[in-house]
Amino acid sequence: MKNLSDERLVTLYAKGYNEAFDILLSRHQSKLLSYINFIVKNNDIAEDIFQETFVKAIVTIKQNRYTDSGKFGAWITRIAHNLIIDMYRQEKNGKTVSNDECEFDLLNNRDLCDGNIEDIIVNNQIHSDLRKIIDTLPENQKEVVIMRYYKDLSFKDIAEFTNVSINTALGRMRYALINIRKIADENGIALTL
Repeated sequence: MKNLSDERLVTLYAKGYNEAFDILLSRHQSKLLSYINFIVKNNDIAEDIFQETFVKAIVTIKQNRYTDSGKFGAWITRIAHNLIIDMYRQEKNGKTVSNDECEFDLLNNRDLCDGNIEDIIVNNQIHSDLRKIIDTLPENQKEVVIMRYYKDLSFKDIAEFTNVSINTALGRMRYALINIRKIADENGIALTL
């Protein structure tokens, strides 16, 4: 399987052969992590972006939205690049707010408010439903989700804490996300506002 092209491995992974994704990950891991680290110049941030890149790739492939262009390496690098840009935009936007040159009143925008009571109630219900779903996951998947999203640990830290490889931690997160979506769909639970 290691001699197959990236596109063939993507096809096999989409059909349920998880070892195909492990090969893709190991094939592109070093180059992609070096690229991210070169731009962000921070190992912890680079690790997080690397992990988020592959989580995004997993979701895209599993939802059959990956288009076979013969350039998996370029595609995965583009995902990482976009995540880096998003990170810098969030940092930049978090520093200043200006109402200059806006056609509408930015400071009286409902979307920028902390939320009204209805939004708060709905948001609390979503968090409650999500927590109930997470509690039904297999223990190893639940552990990774809690460490990543509730304790804000990187996948590297999760792997060290649970004594598994980063690939295993990523795989557990991947299956947890798939199971969360499946359980929510089966029970008609909306997980967004």
